[in-house]
Amino acid sequence: MSAAPPLALRPGERVLVCGAAGFLGSHLCERLLQRGCAVLGLDNLISGDLRNLVALQASARFEFLRHDICSPPPPQAEGVSRIFNLACPASPAHYQRIPVQTVLASALGVWQLLELARRSGARLLQASTSEVYGDAQEHPQQESYWGHVNPVGPRACYDEGKRCAEALMVAYAEQYGTEVCIARLFNTYGPRLRPGDGRVVSNFIVQALRGEPLTLYGDGQQTRSFCYVDDTVRGLCTLMESGWRGPVNLGNPCECRMVELAQRVLAVTGSASALVHRPLPQDDPRRRRPDIRLARERLGWWPEVGLDEGLAHTVSYFRERLGLRRAQRPQATLARGAAASSGEVG
Repeated sequence: MSAAPPLALRPGERVLVCGAAGFLGSHLCERLLQRGCAVLGLDNLISGDLRNLVALQASARFEFLRHDICSPPPPQAEGVSRIFNLACPASPAHYQRIPVQTVLASALGVWQLLELARRSGARLLQASTSEVYGDAQEHPQQESYWGHVNPVGPRACYDEGKRCAEALMVAYAEQYGTEVCIARLFNTYGPRLRPGDGRVVSNFIVQALRGEPLTLYGDGQQTRSFCYVDDTVRGLCTLMESGWRGPVNLGNPCECRMVELAQRVLAVTGSASALVHRPLPQDDPRRRRPDIRLARERLGWWPEVGLDEGLAHTVSYFRERLGLRRAQRPQATLARGAAASSGEVG
């Protein structure tokens, strides 16, 4: 329903991707290179993985620098025309370990990038998150919903940091006319998730492939909506090209209970692992599903990859990464691993 994108990414255009070595950032770099862009990737490697970039390093149009966005941008970043900011720990297992750095990435880091965008005349895309809605009292969540967030809880460093980043983006747009856009990402999954990163899809798959019990928190009836990484990346590029500020939800509106996700992972992996329950973490949202009407109307975007297909691709990736050909025999005792969580991916 939307008009043709007025800001199409052009071959040879210089694009900056922050958080380039992360799960989502590396897929975005790959897509931009396929479209002929020259990509500068930055990452401080707190949660990124250089193995995600191995295939990209062969391209003469790709350059990577180890850099923290809270520091002034490197000279190579000056003059870029587009900036994608995905630089922030996205899993509770990571951001609850380094809450100060997480807040600063979304405040000081975003400020540094906004100043760069202002100097360069660049358009900046901020990868925000459905976590800005907190333990939502509105369902499904629309962009007009202000959220229900605990500002001093264990998730606040991420939730409130992302809310602050959105406020900074809008402030720069209003005060200085800086070109900005905001994507609120719901749970994204796919190849290049890290084993043990604390996210529910990767934890379930790794546990199933190793024959360990799958860890469910609470009664397993809490829900999330899982979007395959290719769909999320396509949405980010479409928003960048649209000329629209947003914010806009990018996620799959098919809602899935955690116990159902566990059962689907067992079916895809062929594992006979048991399900075990642990207490639900504090402030963990009970229900999460995006209303994507704005994405459909303004961007002509909606997810195309179903959950079972996406899980099959993701399981294949983890089989190769873990060096496993088939699910292991269930272990008699519960293995101690990172807590499965339903945090967003940015």
